[in-house]
Amino acid sequence: MFEVEAKFAVPEPGDVKDRLERQGVRMAKRQQERDVYYNAPHRDFGETDEALRVRYDDSGSTVTYKGPKVRVGSAKAREEFNLGVASGEALEEILSRLGFKRAAVVSKVREFYEMGDVTVTLDDVEGLGTYIEIEILTDGANEDAAERIGTIAKELGVEGPPIYTSYLEMLLFKQR
Repeated sequence: MFEVEAKFAVPEPGDVKDRLERQGVRMAKRQQERDVYYNAPHRDFGETDEALRVRYDDSGSTVTYKGPKVRVGSAKAREEFNLGVASGEALEEILSRLGFKRAAVVSKVREFYEMGDVTVTLDDVEGLGTYIEIEILTDGANEDAAERIGTIAKELGVEGPPIYTSYLEMLLFKQR
């Protein structure tokens, strides 16, 4: 499965929420997420543009592997695999014992808005600010999904260039 998404900085999230409401789109859920990222002992995920994370949220714990980013029009796509785990803490202990090193923790409050097969999230990311992500899951990284995302961004009044770096990359850059 590929995740095709575009991310934009949102100085005034209230404006986006108003436009969503005018389109009849309501918030599906709001939750706190804490993402713990790991680096592998046998290769540097920063160099290979991969990610391995353990996410803690209201529904439990999930481990996610993300492949390297691919540019698709004005969006990015990544192969992504998710697996729910009974205990994120136990998984983190296993990763640690296997030599994986904790790279960073990204905490955010995320609001989800569903528009058919499109997910819009407003993210208040600790230490970084507020962003919107517009995402479509597809079988492949395709241009149609990127075009649809661009159209939705315009409809929501989102301006500025898309941000291709992940929250993890943004946070690590800020910490340097």
